[in-house]
Amino acid sequence: MPINELDLLLTYKCNLECDHCFVFGSPDAKGVMKISDIREILMEAKKIGNIDWICIEGGEPVLYYPILLWGLREAKKLGFKTGFITNAYWATSIEDAREWLRPIAEIGISDAIISDDLFHYGKEEEDLSKHAFQAAKELGVPTSNISIEQPKEYMAGKEWQGKPVTEGAVLFKGRPAEKLVEGLPRKPWQEFNKCLDEDFSNQKRVHIDPFGYVHLCQGITMGNMKKTPLHRLFQQFDPCKHPVCGPILKGGPAELVRTYHVDHEEGYVDECHLCYSARVKLRRKFPEILAPDQMYGVFT
Repeated sequence: MPINELDLLLTYKCNLECDHCFVFGSPDAKGVMKISDIREILMEAKKIGNIDWICIEGGEPVLYYPILLWGLREAKKLGFKTGFITNAYWATSIEDAREWLRPIAEIGISDAIISDDLFHYGKEEEDLSKHAFQAAKELGVPTSNISIEQPKEYMAGKEWQGKPVTEGAVLFKGRPAEKLVEGLPRKPWQEFNKCLDEDFSNQKRVHIDPFGYVHLCQGITMGNMKKTPLHRLFQQFDPCKHPVCGPILKGGPAELVRTYHVDHEEGYVDECHLCYSARVKLRRKFPEILAPDQMYGVFT
């Protein structure tokens, strides 16, 4: 497998509960990695041999700031490029943001990825991301932004901030499939015959969550590294034989519906919307593959 990036979901917990969040991040979410979890992932990454990037995200990883620092520092020591994703809730001023970022600047990370859009900061709110960007610039911390693209073709009549960026469109899976699809135009389900978000036959990265699940796409796993070592999961993974990836590779989310005779509506907003809706109904059949509950908005 050509995977060269591991994205660590340090936590599902977040200080916000955004409608566009496809991992159902929220203040009440469960699941946080321990240092021992990160250490094991890094050791497995070295064993795999072709991992270049370690990115730490969430949820909001800065909620567990000492663990975030430990992970970035250890990954950098081992020779990986490193980054993290944040909503910049901590950047209450430029001066304060400098203090938060100074230890990260000393580590020498490759990218601080900062959310900057109206999903995170309303029109009447102070945009804390601007403080974070300015402080990062002063400290020499490389930055990029995630700004959710204005879905003009979907949301006519609604006003959104957003600059089109790579992977910046709303993905209608998880919470967006429940919160943002009402009133949007739909296409016949049969038209969604290809996954446009992931290519399971040429996987470049995976996400690893606090419970050990290794996600090919959020909510579609290749297994759990707490049960099977990560390097072995990579060795064993065959996308064409995977019960969920296989049908999607053959004919997109529509084929997933046909293969398992999933009850469905006549139309969906996009491929992700159909795929997620089908997976919700298939979870009893594949409980360890379509996991964990968090990814499907089930909280216990």
